[in-house]
Amino acid sequence: MPIATVNPANGETLKTYEAMGEEEIERRLQLAEATFRTYRTTSFDERARLLDRAAGLLDDIQQDIARVMTTEMGKPVKQARAEAAKCAKAMRWYAEHAESLLADEEPAAYDVKDSGASRALVRYRPLGPVLAVMPWNFPLWQVVRFAAPALMAGNVGLLKHASNVPQTALFLEDLFHQAGFPEGCFQTLLVGSGAIDEILRDERVKAATLTGSEPAGRAVASTAGNMVKKTVLELGGSDPYIVMPSADIDRAAEIAVTARVQNNGQSCIAAKRFIVHTDVYDRFAERFVEGMKALKVGDPLEEDTEVGPLSSAQGRADLEELVDDARRSGASVLCGGQRPDGPGWYYPPTVIADVTREMRIHREETFGPVATLYRADGLDEAVLIANDSPFGLSSNVWTRDEAEVDRFVRDLEAGGVYVNGMTASHPAFPFGGVKRSGYGRELSGHGIREFCNITTVWHGA
Repeated sequence: MPIATVNPANGETLKTYEAMGEEEIERRLQLAEATFRTYRTTSFDERARLLDRAAGLLDDIQQDIARVMTTEMGKPVKQARAEAAKCAKAMRWYAEHAESLLADEEPAAYDVKDSGASRALVRYRPLGPVLAVMPWNFPLWQVVRFAAPALMAGNVGLLKHASNVPQTALFLEDLFHQAGFPEGCFQTLLVGSGAIDEILRDERVKAATLTGSEPAGRAVASTAGNMVKKTVLELGGSDPYIVMPSADIDRAAEIAVTARVQNNGQSCIAAKRFIVHTDVYDRFAERFVEGMKALKVGDPLEEDTEVGPLSSAQGRADLEELVDDARRSGASVLCGGQRPDGPGWYYPPTVIADVTREMRIHREETFGPVATLYRADGLDEAVLIANDSPFGLSSNVWTRDEAEVDRFVRDLEAGGVYVNGMTASHPAFPFGGVKRSGYGRELSGHGIREFCNITTVWHGA
């Protein structure tokens, strides 16, 4: 895949880049290693000052970088501005909280004495250069939620971004440089996916994090495992959205639309499978379909656009295959389902009902504005349908019954359960999944400690 900005609204190639050669990759690896030796000794106060500065710079040019993101991958520009603002918020959160999150921990006095020590503690120390292999769908946020905690922990970052968002990738390197981080603290590697394996095998790279497809995750995990290096993987999801009779049905249907089509439906944590109790199924389905039909699809640079194009022609073709397979197998298309005429990689908001286990769309992730609708006779069947997926990233549950909430929290196979609302990431809460959605956690204290050497310090009596 070429490293290029191709506007998904019209298919026009706006800018292309040459992939970095071996000499430039080597220079950047050397710089990362050298910078880490000194950056790791900087104080939390100094790191926080620099990260706060980066957040301020991002705020200042929010509109500019939002237009770049929209032009590169097609998200509505209002959502792109919100993404930039969210990144600045996360930077400030880690600048404020990293020191306390990584503070030395003292075991209980009894355990210290029992170990024969006069004193003992647990200290969190940085690992070194961390390789981040990042996707295009949230081209700023996906990177910042890795970079902010990694830099505050004293690590340095090497970014291999998706090949269709090179301008965003270069912007990020420049942002941290302009904020005053030492050269080499955060570097963008303009390389193709074929270069990842060799870079990850390099002894100077100490760990890796990847957000992306399951095949990409398997490849990175395989290489990292062979080299005995730590990895954190987030590999997508097919999140359930369960609606029970006690819920506010109108509100659940309204939020369901946003939960499905956020980021043009190209979000790992977007709700994708809508599982509705039979007693309220017809009412929910009617309102949900109405809401999907009412969305404005169009130029993502226009302020009132709610759904823009998919990021690539291949992405749209993949989505069409899933919809067409379901239709051929007997599913009902309640709205959408047909590619529109005209330029750009647009696909309409679509709702599919009467889905069976034999259909591809039941088990594969729909990365676009396509929702599947299921009928459940009760809580037990709702849980069975929800868990009948290879993924387990997050989940959404609508009910006013606390006993039902307890059951869902206990039984849903997911990294998160969001009650009476839609899944959304926040710097204070851990983010990640189970099953084929990956392992490890980003954000919160759990995320910042993923790439730390958790060190026991023991003093004899």
